[in-house]
Amino acid sequence: MSDREPVGLSETVRQAADRFGERTAYVSPTGWEMSYRRLDRLADEVAAGLRELGVGLGDRVAAVMSPRPEYIVLQVAAARAGAALAGVNHKLAEPERAALVALAMPAVVVIDPGQLPASGVGTGDTATVVAEPASSDSDALAELRVAGAGPADPPPDPQRPLAIVFTSGTTGTPRGAVYAQRQVDFITQVDTGGAWGDPDAPGPHGMSGMSLTHLGPTTKLQGKLMRGGTTHLLQRWSPTTALGLVEAYRMPVLAGVPTQMTLMLHHPEVDSFDLSSVRSVVLGGGPAKPSLIHEIRERLGVPVMVRYSCTEAGVGVGTGPTDDPEDAECSVGRAHDGVELSIRDDAGQPVAAGEVGEVCLRSPATMSGYWLDAVATSATTWLDGAIRTGDLGWVDEKGRLHLAGRSGDMFVRGGYNVHPVEVEAAVAGCPGVRDVAVVGRDDDVMGEICVAFVVAHDRDDPPTLDGIRDHALRSLARHKLPERAVLVDALPLTPMEKLDRATLRKMAADMAD
Repeated sequence: MSDREPVGLSETVRQAADRFGERTAYVSPTGWEMSYRRLDRLADEVAAGLRELGVGLGDRVAAVMSPRPEYIVLQVAAARAGAALAGVNHKLAEPERAALVALAMPAVVVIDPGQLPASGVGTGDTATVVAEPASSDSDALAELRVAGAGPADPPPDPQRPLAIVFTSGTTGTPRGAVYAQRQVDFITQVDTGGAWGDPDAPGPHGMSGMSLTHLGPTTKLQGKLMRGGTTHLLQRWSPTTALGLVEAYRMPVLAGVPTQMTLMLHHPEVDSFDLSSVRSVVLGGGPAKPSLIHEIRERLGVPVMVRYSCTEAGVGVGTGPTDDPEDAECSVGRAHDGVELSIRDDAGQPVAAGEVGEVCLRSPATMSGYWLDAVATSATTWLDGAIRTGDLGWVDEKGRLHLAGRSGDMFVRGGYNVHPVEVEAAVAGCPGVRDVAVVGRDDDVMGEICVAFVVAHDRDDPPTLDGIRDHALRSLARHKLPERAVLVDALPLTPMEKLDRATLRKMAADMAD
């Protein structure tokens, strides 16, 4: 195997330890640092501890942990024990956490203090380990480690489950997307081209402001370690903390969800932070409005790249640093190498060029299936292996994907389809609007009408409904215009940091006529 080919998560950690040694890989929210070499050593000791608890090939290890270096150690250790890590977002409510742990049927569950449900977790065969947050790498996962344990990897098997990534549950009960080493290798190849960072040059600093249980942190860990950078983990993301880290560590890349970037740009003291180190911005995890992308380019003077995929597809489409700047404003880019993008109707047939249909993605990165749910897997996967994302979109003559929203988000006003993403893009450029989300609301005459929830730049001088409609009418047909505007301090988010449209729909339905 050449130096430029993926080598698997476990071996990647070993090679990273050899290449980068005592360079800091992760910084905990409390400030202690874990080197690449210590990550490798700790993973061996924790893997030995898992094996002593009975974890074997094909088992699951569940983790209900806040973002801290110990989570990364556990992810690598589970792989070295031949098990899959099932990460459960610690921000979920107790019943939600318990349900996901039970679904994973883990041999061991590792949990933060205070996260243990009153009814316990798992089954009688599940060992529960309460892992105290470490203050240094010497006490990291001390409850699990076997001191001095040596390397002992399982037999290679690219099909063996490596991780279970739970969906957000915004359209129903969360399910567990299964990823094996073969999918992670492909994602790593897309992200890095197989190239390693320079061991003799300082590695770049970055930050992680979301749960480590998400698809990105889970499947992109291998590529992140190959770059040899230092990641600062945040217990709780805030624009002040993020801006301070960018300045203090001269971070070259700002990456996050659009909401985070909006909060950073509109921080009252943003101009007092030195952001001159930033060379590019990467947005993912949700649609980015054209007005936001334009503002980032104007304020920071750097390329903005957007990414689009879903939990089941692994990797999808995006824009690159040398693409036309317009690409990121009007679309989510083109399919990555090795990814097949198609737009299909309800029968799975391709729609005519330029028409709206369901976005489907096929590549070696698509999930192996939903954990213990063959029916749901079949419903999400076409016979040719393409994943049904549940998103609506269309592809233009340049091969760029334009999103029109979730299939369940579309509403019908007077017989005409209205896609929220299209309306939001038009309203977001209105003077005085910082952020906006729209939903449909039942109406006796029109069937449904458009309600816009608006976050204003200045709450004391908010945009008016007439002003919003006049601005949006420049790019929207009249039947798509908002008919109610509701001023809110912030848009509601799910525990997975996605827009909570279900809450907005309830708020719209509860409004007085």
